[in-house]
Amino acid sequence: MTIGSVFGAIERNIEKSVILVSYASMAGIIFVEVIRRFFFNEQAPWSTTIPIYMFLWLAWMGASYNTMRRSHLRFTEVRERLPYKGQFYCLLLDALCWFVMGVVVIYYSVEQVYIAYDNFAIVQGTDNVMQWWFYMATPLAWVLLLFRVIQNLRQDIRSFIAGRPLTTQAKMFD
Repeated sequence: MTIGSVFGAIERNIEKSVILVSYASMAGIIFVEVIRRFFFNEQAPWSTTIPIYMFLWLAWMGASYNTMRRSHLRFTEVRERLPYKGQFYCLLLDALCWFVMGVVVIYYSVEQVYIAYDNFAIVQGTDNVMQWWFYMATPLAWVLLLFRVIQNLRQDIRSFIAGRPLTTQAKMFD
């Protein structure tokens, strides 16, 4: 196994892995704490806050994953009725909109991470779990999301130049 194939596997599966870990952690914490609350009348003080923070990782990595799959925020019914060049221009407009939104989100989310870091913000119910660890999900996932947009745009440009059909719809299964 070469280093390139290892990095390729990581690149293809990073979102799925983070989503799986986040979702399993959230579900596990909630399941265990519900059992503890109803059967033993006790509950960890952080059990209602950590799953909420884990949802940040789940949601933003899910957005990146669905952008990679081309199933996030699409108007395929309209696009498929457009002429070939119109479809391509819509894909370019999509990429532009993603980049504008991405720059805004990354700028302000990095500011939020810095504020939480600078103020030593601790997750409620814990003694030493920092909020900024969870807030990092937003800028990191958006950087990954914009990387996926670049990958898709590169594929679209190559397809357009070669005259191949453009990918306007997500694959049903991957």
